[in-house]
Amino acid sequence: MPRRLTRALKGALVGVAFALALVGVWELLVRARWFSPVLLPPPRAVAAWLAGALRDGTLGRALGVTLRRLLAGYALGVVIGLPLGLLTARFRTCARTIGVLALGLQALPSVCWVPLALLWFGQTEAAMLFVVVMGTTWSVVIATDSGARTVPPIYARAARTMGATPLYTWVAVILPASLPSVVGGMKQGWAFAWRSLMAAEVYVTILSGLGLGHLMHYGRELHAMDQVLGVMLVIIVVGLTTDRLLFGPVVERLRRRFGVAMP
Repeated sequence: MPRRLTRALKGALVGVAFALALVGVWELLVRARWFSPVLLPPPRAVAAWLAGALRDGTLGRALGVTLRRLLAGYALGVVIGLPLGLLTARFRTCARTIGVLALGLQALPSVCWVPLALLWFGQTEAAMLFVVVMGTTWSVVIATDSGARTVPPIYARAARTMGATPLYTWVAVILPASLPSVVGGMKQGWAFAWRSLMAAEVYVTILSGLGLGHLMHYGRELHAMDQVLGVMLVIIVVGLTTDRLLFGPVVERLRRRFGVAMP
């Protein structure tokens, strides 16, 4: 069996064993009655809610709505963040203005954008899109700026020696060379986009399209903790799946391509 496949299989087994151990601890806490069953339902109750929500289509519809909003806001945030990050790396004035703004807004919790979104856009899809974009853009800006600054200067000098224009040098040389850092920032931006969207869906009520955040909010209002925990587990599974199937392989390939991967 190839070494990489063996290592991946071993990692998967360790992860499954750890997950089962966590479920076992959860079951022990329930049986020990350290928490009220209303506050901490047993794993079987959460599994029953998940099975029922899958059968009646509630969970599938909510997941589809949330992923649609997430992908739209995340894509727009990346489209805005990449050129801004290159500008902050290229021009000192942009670094002193846009760069400082990005550092400040990156530290701002995503939920802080929700009141502004509600005042500016009301209870609309645009409000959710705004919150997700603001949660994504600044991490991409910072990662792109950091990645571009770590590219060896000889790359740009070699391109200019061969007659490349400044714009071509940045687009075709600097940006590809900084891709490991940029993709890492995009991965972080994806996590921030999730957090932003969950905050938006909890506070922005749109009856035409209920997402995972709405299900979690209504579960809290109804004291249905099996529903709250079930939605949380779905979010965790989607996040892990995205990381393992999308960002993980891309980052690993780029690191191997640029000779920075671990043996």
